[in-house]
Amino acid sequence: MSQTGTLEVEKFNYDNKIVRNFAFASILWGAVGMLAGLYVALQLVFPSLNITQFGSFGRLRPLHTNAVIFAFVGNGLFMGVYYSLQRLLKTRMWNDTLSRIHFWGWQLIIVAAAITLPLGMTSGKEYAELEWPIDIAIALIWVVFGINMFGTILTRREKHLYVAIWFYIATFVTVAVLHIVNSMELPISMFKSYSLYAGVQDALVQWWYGHNAVAFFLTTPYLGIMYFFIPKAANRPVYSYRLSIIHFWALIFLYIWAGPHHLLYTALPNWAQSLGVVFSFMLIFPSWGGMINGLLTLRGAWDRVREDVILKFFVVAVTCYGMSTFEGPMLSLKNINAIAHFTDWIIAHVHIGALGWNGFLTFGVLYWMLPRIYGTTLYSKKAANLHFWIGTLGIMFYAIPMYWAGFTQSEMWKQFTPGGQLQYSFLETVNHLRPFYMMRSLGGTLYMIGVLVMVWNLYKTVKSGKLIADEAAEAAPMVKDYQPHASEYWHRVIERRPIQLLLLSLVVILIGGLVELVPTFMIKSNIPTISSVKPYTPLELEGRDIYIREGCYVCHSQMVRPFRSETERYGEYSKAGEFVYDHPFQWGSKRTGPDLAREGVGNNKKSDGWHFRHLREPSSMSEGSVMPAYAFMIEKSLDTRNLESKINAMRTLGVPYAEGYEKIALKDLEAQAQQIAANLKADNIEVKSDREVIALIAYLQRLGVDITKENKAAEVAVK
Repeated sequence: MSQTGTLEVEKFNYDNKIVRNFAFASILWGAVGMLAGLYVALQLVFPSLNITQFGSFGRLRPLHTNAVIFAFVGNGLFMGVYYSLQRLLKTRMWNDTLSRIHFWGWQLIIVAAAITLPLGMTSGKEYAELEWPIDIAIALIWVVFGINMFGTILTRREKHLYVAIWFYIATFVTVAVLHIVNSMELPISMFKSYSLYAGVQDALVQWWYGHNAVAFFLTTPYLGIMYFFIPKAANRPVYSYRLSIIHFWALIFLYIWAGPHHLLYTALPNWAQSLGVVFSFMLIFPSWGGMINGLLTLRGAWDRVREDVILKFFVVAVTCYGMSTFEGPMLSLKNINAIAHFTDWIIAHVHIGALGWNGFLTFGVLYWMLPRIYGTTLYSKKAANLHFWIGTLGIMFYAIPMYWAGFTQSEMWKQFTPGGQLQYSFLETVNHLRPFYMMRSLGGTLYMIGVLVMVWNLYKTVKSGKLIADEAAEAAPMVKDYQPHASEYWHRVIERRPIQLLLLSLVVILIGGLVELVPTFMIKSNIPTISSVKPYTPLELEGRDIYIREGCYVCHSQMVRPFRSETERYGEYSKAGEFVYDHPFQWGSKRTGPDLAREGVGNNKKSDGWHFRHLREPSSMSEGSVMPAYAFMIEKSLDTRNLESKINAMRTLGVPYAEGYEKIALKDLEAQAQQIAANLKADNIEVKSDREVIALIAYLQRLGVDITKENKAAEVAVK
């Protein structure tokens, strides 16, 4: 108190420069990531767009997903956090140097991803493809972000932490746990590693991470941004404080359990699948609570929504959040998952979230925030409205054909003739979907045009103003001897204690992860062994690494589910024990091409010559195929320099290679390669035995062989 009895006011400045930097980076990488997405969508319509080995679908699709998730949304996330956190806490970011390290470190990580992924340097795990040096860099930069955020929170002038900050705290702690656990890998070289986990365990960890990367990187921080920017833009208070409490705690507790719903009808133990279903379905309640809280914040402001383009973006964003979080629990139900999994329905689902929820919320924030930090007004509201309507149409033209394609795929896969035969070959389903893929590309083009209109509009806006790099502000210092009111709501106590809030959030999110992961790793009966399953030969191991390098897992699954339509098409359903030496697992999540789990046996088995011709020119063996050509493998020599390290690493991970085998592995590799080259020569194909194509053929011919041996052994035992 001053002598006059009034509170002292402290003057300080908000750091708008760091906000500007993240905003511009989000715009730049968003355009790059979306252009990459449009290009890979067109590759499924025009396979000739698979230009060179570095521009193939399998290499560019991970580039697209990483660019959109971690570059576009990631920078948008940090933009929203840095802007809102300072104003909610009435203080500047704790350390400007840490802010700069965070920004430039994150951009260098994105550049590293943009270089390594097209080069085929990948760990082969969806949404976590980046190799181990980049994983370490992500962890370090994330810690820098956390230190800066908590330093700001601890030096705040506002005693209570607003709801947005709860979501930021949960995001920080959960993403750290997810990233560290899923990135446990054994390095082989500077840009090659093997997952510490194998088969079923690797699949569970990956989708525990994968689903919760969506939850805690694409959702919870954006909910915090929603809770700050919608009330600001609408000039209305949040509809319900108590609903926001329920939304927060229920969401972070339930979300972490939901990962196994990505693995329904697979070799994952049934108890884990059931847990995933139960908690995924319950997620609809807190998720819709948040949607309702966001939309009802606009009560009394609906007339403004018709006129204010920023509110339009926010309304569509929150509506898409509601649609995605209704559809997600529905897709987790087994009867619906049996239809949707591996189809384009899932592509539609995730893009409602990415384009609608993340995209439109980011656009709305950019339109609202940039004019303010540049001390000007939006250059053209008409252009912003044009962006809104083109973008909305783009989402519809993208999603609706993909939903239709998903239903069509599933029905064609499952259709039998009256005589009990599969009615359609897999390739027939691919060719039937091309019109839907063309419509999807049109939708992506419309959405991209909207983004370019926004870029022009924001450029003109920024040019008309000047950055207020250090925005002047003032606030009373935080009262140290705060006395709570007798009727104060209980949750207000937690809101005054950020460290306790962090620790409680950590406990809440760890419960589900521990309950699902620990039994799967500790109880051997969850992964029954199969005696006939043997380690890959050195040549097959090298071929598998090429398969992963080329991103084959983004189009092909290796998981036959226990449905008649799948066992008739592919062979015997998959079992947990046959994947115990797979580091990483290769079950896949989308079938643009057929399942390969039984490629080397039964009706699926093809000659070495067939595989050679198919890899050289897919359409020569499968007319209408959209698969990229891999003719470069015929000329490229197989690099075996790390073979000894690979064998040693696999032994370290539990694969039973004999001691000292690494010394003779190359000899075994050469012998098997010469045999395949001889097979090809007998089929009038001349190719040297040291080429990459030989190794990939060896791997493909191995798939499913071990489980067939088990069946033959069982038949002999019965006789």
